[in-house]
Amino acid sequence: MEIILTPPLAFLIYVPLVLIITGVGRYLAGASDPSDLKSSIYGSGEVGPTSASAPGYRPFFLITFFFAILHLGMLVLATGGLTPVSGIFLLGLILCLVALVLG
Repeated sequence: MEIILTPPLAFLIYVPLVLIITGVGRYLAGASDPSDLKSSIYGSGEVGPTSASAPGYRPFFLITFFFAILHLGMLVLATGGLTPVSGIFLLGLILCLVALVLG
């Protein structure tokens, strides 16, 4: 029974299975008739915006720096021992995150 779990045989079993499921799904979906209404952007019943908005990357970088400092700082603390130096490092990490949040 374990022979079924080998990657080449599993691949040869799953490909026809996926093709059968895809064919049944296409049959159940019925025929498609494209229209402008189906290809338009849905905006809760409102007309979609005509201009693109670009808020900038500042919020993204703030979140990225927050998690990078937090995760890398915790990784450094987890690999070290429980010493007074790690307490000072933790205090610096907290101050860095507070400064980043308050901006």
